[in-house]
Amino acid sequence: MPRYLSLVQIDERTAPAEGPSPELMQRMGELIEEITKAGVMLQTEGLTPSAQGKRVHYAGGELSVTDGPFTESKEVVGGYAIMQCKDMAEAVEWTKRFLKVHEEHWTVTCEVREIAEG
Repeated sequence: MPRYLSLVQIDERTAPAEGPSPELMQRMGELIEEITKAGVMLQTEGLTPSAQGKRVHYAGGELSVTDGPFTESKEVVGGYAIMQCKDMAEAVEWTKRFLKVHEEHWTVTCEVREIAEG
């Protein structure tokens, strides 16, 4: 079965400074447990805020490193999930369920892509 990457992008301007609420974390934990028991979830992790990250860029033969936060970006990568699904439609359905556990003040986008094998 193919594997899919769901890349979670968040708008840090609408995310609470203190991070996800305990209620959100509970709902997310319950959904992740369900996805794992279904044999779909292979790995998932959240990431620290972009203020703690660096961007390494290569262009014209030159490397540059930029410290976070990345103010020129509206959305930043906040986490990821690797799922094994029968097809893209199933991967999208699980991703929709993940997005729906968030409170309304969050702005979250997931980019779902099949992982190229071999």
